[in-house]
Amino acid sequence: MPATTSFLKGEQYMLEIFSDPFNKRIRIDDLRGDLDKAIEKAEEIAKEEMAEKLIIKGRREQFLPLIEKGYQCEALIDRYFLGSDGYFFCKYFSNERRNSNDILKEDGIVKNVQLLERSFEGVAPPEEYKLTLIGKEDARRLAELYQQVFKIYPTPLHEPGYIEKTIDEGTIYYAFYCEEKIVSAASAEVNNFYQNAELTDCATLPEHRKYGLMKILLEKLEEQLVKQGVYCSYSIARALSFGMNAALHQLGYAYRGRLTNNCYIFDKIEDMNVWVKDLSKM
Repeated sequence: MPATTSFLKGEQYMLEIFSDPFNKRIRIDDLRGDLDKAIEKAEEIAKEEMAEKLIIKGRREQFLPLIEKGYQCEALIDRYFLGSDGYFFCKYFSNERRNSNDILKEDGIVKNVQLLERSFEGVAPPEEYKLTLIGKEDARRLAELYQQVFKIYPTPLHEPGYIEKTIDEGTIYYAFYCEEKIVSAASAEVNNFYQNAELTDCATLPEHRKYGLMKILLEKLEEQLVKQGVYCSYSIARALSFGMNAALHQLGYAYRGRLTNNCYIFDKIEDMNVWVKDLSKM
């Protein structure tokens, strides 16, 4: 079953629910009103759908009540809710989903990444690489890139129709073409209501990774976000990927925590690091 977003309005609360059966999780993207009743309903939904993990994106004023309800704050995003910080509160329904075998290795990656110099001076790739704003006519070639890079991915980017749908919904894609083939791409998924954007769907074919294409793509996406007046930019990177975490750090993103066993990617479920940047200070 594909992931779905729905809204549930009770007598004294409202929930925005992201149901994600593929990744065996429920994410509450917003909750308002009576917090106790909203949390109770969210947990009821998670159990009904046999989710292994429940994520609640909470606000600062909800921090202590969620801690008291047994949730763990795994990460935060500065200025997520129209300038107010957002927090990832998590509760697990299985020991296997809660426990990570790679935590020490991932801690080492973050530590070593943060030792790198922040400055990034881009070097233009060879002239055969063409930077392109992706339109729906490019969806098939973009899907082919994701099919090659990711055996498993949290969203159905292997399908051109899904990419076309996200473009219609406002997602911005940039990519590099080389010899009529997309070899590197990334996107910005814009939340127009809360004025934030997630830089995501980052993929480069292995033989094209020596030219720093991803950093160029991310900077281009940042430029587009600033033009739209969106200044809260964040990215969720595989905790085991030194290269992607390093790229975000060098572009000025700050580490804000790790989501344990968050989603299936490549061939297994993985921990994901959260990185945040205030684009108003570029």
